[in-house]
Amino acid sequence: MDVLDTPATPRASTPLDPALIDQACERACAAIAPAWPLDRSIAVNPHWGRVDRPVLEVAARMAVLGGIRVFPPRRQLRLAWQEGRVTEADLQAAIDELGPDAGTLSTADCLDALDTDTLPPQLPLLIDVLDDDPRRHTRLAWRQAITHQVSQTCAAFFDRQQADWHPDRPHDLYTFWRDTLVHDHGIGVLMGLPDLGRRLDGLPATRTDAERWVLQRLGLPPAVWADYLESVLLTVNGWASWCAYLGWEARLAGGSDGSLRDLLAIRLAWGAILLDDRDHADARRAFAALQADWSRAARRLQQARETLRPDLVWQRALEVAYQRCLVQRLTVPGPVPAEVLPEVAVQAAFCIDVRSEPLRRALEATWPAVQTLGFAGFFGVPAAYTPLGTEARRPQLPGLLAPGMEVTDRIDGDQDRQAADARQRRLAMTDAWQASTRWPAAAFSFVEVAGAGYLGRLVNWLRPGASERARDDLHGLPARYRPVCRPALAGVDLEGRIGLARKVLQAMGLVRDFAPLVLLVGHGSQSENNAHAAALDCGACCGQTGEVNARVLARVLNEPAVRQGLDREGIAIPVGTAFVPALHNTTTDEIEVFDIDALPAAARSAWEQLQPVLAQAGDQVRRERAVRLGLDPRVGAQALLEQLRRRASDGAQTRPEWGLAGNAAFLIAPRQRSRHAVLDGRSFLHDYDAAKDPDGSVLELLITAPMLVTHWINWQYHASTCDPQHLGSGNKLLHNVVGGDIGVFEGNGGDLRIGLSLQSLHDGHRWVHDPLRLTVVIDAAAGSIDRIIEKHAIVRQLVDNGWLHLWRFEGKGFERRQAGGGWTAVASAG
Repeated sequence: MDVLDTPATPRASTPLDPALIDQACERACAAIAPAWPLDRSIAVNPHWGRVDRPVLEVAARMAVLGGIRVFPPRRQLRLAWQEGRVTEADLQAAIDELGPDAGTLSTADCLDALDTDTLPPQLPLLIDVLDDDPRRHTRLAWRQAITHQVSQTCAAFFDRQQADWHPDRPHDLYTFWRDTLVHDHGIGVLMGLPDLGRRLDGLPATRTDAERWVLQRLGLPPAVWADYLESVLLTVNGWASWCAYLGWEARLAGGSDGSLRDLLAIRLAWGAILLDDRDHADARRAFAALQADWSRAARRLQQARETLRPDLVWQRALEVAYQRCLVQRLTVPGPVPAEVLPEVAVQAAFCIDVRSEPLRRALEATWPAVQTLGFAGFFGVPAAYTPLGTEARRPQLPGLLAPGMEVTDRIDGDQDRQAADARQRRLAMTDAWQASTRWPAAAFSFVEVAGAGYLGRLVNWLRPGASERARDDLHGLPARYRPVCRPALAGVDLEGRIGLARKVLQAMGLVRDFAPLVLLVGHGSQSENNAHAAALDCGACCGQTGEVNARVLARVLNEPAVRQGLDREGIAIPVGTAFVPALHNTTTDEIEVFDIDALPAAARSAWEQLQPVLAQAGDQVRRERAVRLGLDPRVGAQALLEQLRRRASDGAQTRPEWGLAGNAAFLIAPRQRSRHAVLDGRSFLHDYDAAKDPDGSVLELLITAPMLVTHWINWQYHASTCDPQHLGSGNKLLHNVVGGDIGVFEGNGGDLRIGLSLQSLHDGHRWVHDPLRLTVVIDAAAGSIDRIIEKHAIVRQLVDNGWLHLWRFEGKGFERRQAGGGWTAVASAG
């Protein structure tokens, strides 16, 4: 237990132990999950720092410490009940499975609980008990004013791209805030404290002094410090998440970053500043009220757990209902047994993203000689990519990892330097052109000179036509170089390339029986005027498309010297086999291939034969998606495709596609397990054959990497749906980009918004995402899975604390892993 029921209040004169202060601050900061910037946006579980606790306990803590909802709102649960998506049998099954976590609840109790939909009461902070004067309804609430001031300060401090003028910035956030606040003469007026500036001279000079200064004055016992400090950070959770990202990146690089501790000290110090406005009697009353509430913190947390038990049952019942359908679909035999399928003519390895599942299914149905595979979208190339002639280095791998190799562009014919120089000249001209529009005195005259050309972009938005590629890594490169500019590994010798190829093929399960044509299909989205565009791209590529990784890997696998090395290691790729990189446009469901000109004529011929198959499969998927997008699935194929292309080019389109909304399951199994199942684009699919993995090393990699990425995706959608106010980014129509790529404000202030926008989850009438915890289904022996869980604490926490469900195929049925160990049979779908 983190708090005591009846703590003794320390005397104000008693010096505090600096080590205890440091431990409490570090624990509070560790609870905050990172939020990646817009240009490399990836999904994150906002509770990642709390997965060492059971979900129910975290739900109680978030309610009491931050007023944040973890489980679905009860009005959504009532709708699921009324529509019959959850039955009484599902509720009873949830109660039976949860056992002690369900307490003494019955199905009737759970139904009665739907009549109320309020969170347990939140514990107050010092700012809350101080803001109690009779005039508080005639001015900006102090909590809002402080959030606004801190947020604007962070925006100014962290901005490196957007503003034309920057204030002088010291090396740390706390010092910058202190200097800014001393010169801010408006914040006191907003708060109804016109003499606020007179009390700022006493602000501690350093972060460490501020932490000690505030905790000394609060008089709370050390047992509650970490909880109180976490509650403080949750008042600026958006900026706290950004600071946590800076710390995450610094640790990956072997360093550290103190921004999050600075932010905590800033938010703490604000309360102490306001305390100086009160007379001694008011101050004593404020302290007494605060200490009385926090002395009951443990009891309040326990009461919150009891209050939220029905929510846990309903959460589980929603998942039972979905899993019932999943079992049914995965156990229905397909129309054609796997052993009588035709000889494989094409193999297509897709990213495991849920949007690839419908296209894989459509390809297999259109031409059964196509074998599809599922593999992590960065294709095992843990690289950072730097486009030719630029310094815009960006990661192309999961955010959990640091890049292990470099990729840059190469041009055939040894023309790299000339092309880079030409590109730099063009980009410099573009920068100068754009800069001339940003100076206030030049804006109107510039429009007069530019004329209609300046408005071209706007006209294209108002009357969108055929779409172009959303993001062009070759922007500014002269046309003559573009066809021969290709990404390639830099500084990796032959043995390194052979090792990379071997590891990727083994993890893919593709070490024999190669088809003549092997497609490596990454994916990327396409939209205009969309601050969160990267969130629709590949999360395994750190919010980029998978093009670079697919092209690099194909180049390596097509290299004769690499193939000779693989052959010596027992992986024989036929001479006639060609690897072809491709990109699945998830907005239009078209597939673009690359570097065909560099391949043998036979491969180009095979590609020509495959094109009509891809077109037909794409049309099938577009018709499946049309209804959810408000389009008519009965129109002609070309007409439907043009509608989707126009959506991709429409700057006013707030819902270019639904992304990963609906994600609910992750299958780690041979494709035969799901080949004929219609999974509705809700399942991540990663191929895995235990027979080819005798030591379990591949399975360990899949459980500790792709499974964690899919868990992050699943919980970002879950959290943004359950509490869009705190854990979603709000209404796209009101977004203002902060710092060029840091994040967004909703409107012109408030906290930095994190998570998914409302338009990514709601169609204007109802939610399109069901907040279900991920169901992971693995085709492997129980012992193999158990050994991995025992070895990796983070995997054990996710499973045992209820952050995901872990199943395994067992014969013709399934088993689920119980918290703490052991497997039990899953009831059939009936």
